[in-house]
Amino acid sequence: MRSVIRSGLIAGIILFIASYGGLFLAIRFFPQFFVDYLSPVFNSGGGDRYFFFYSHPFVLALALSWFWERFKTLFEGVFVLRGLEFGLIYAVVALLPLLWITYGAWDVSFLMISTWWLYGLFQACVAGIVFAKLNP
Repeated sequence: MRSVIRSGLIAGIILFIASYGGLFLAIRFFPQFFVDYLSPVFNSGGGDRYFFFYSHPFVLALALSWFWERFKTLFEGVFVLRGLEFGLIYAVVALLPLLWITYGAWDVSFLMISTWWLYGLFQACVAGIVFAKLNP
């Protein structure tokens, strides 16, 4: 259990830095895309949402760390390929169905849903590489 928490926290820190660095760069280079986020769909009006926003990489990394611990023996090869395969499996099995129903239920564009899937794939692959390196 110690290795799950340790690798989860390390992956959370890396995801936090990579995610928010990437968000900063994306807003800087593609500002027109982020105008869609001014929609009332995304404005809950509550200040407590910041807690969830900033804690997301850690919650995700800890959950994926447990998943890695449980199924790591199924992944073979060098650590980078193991991590990428892990991320792809998560993105297809968990994110794709979730984003499919989100696309059908919310007033969001297919482009927005596609970028969410790519972002989730990126996060899961980065976490998978960290897990494969720290907790083989």
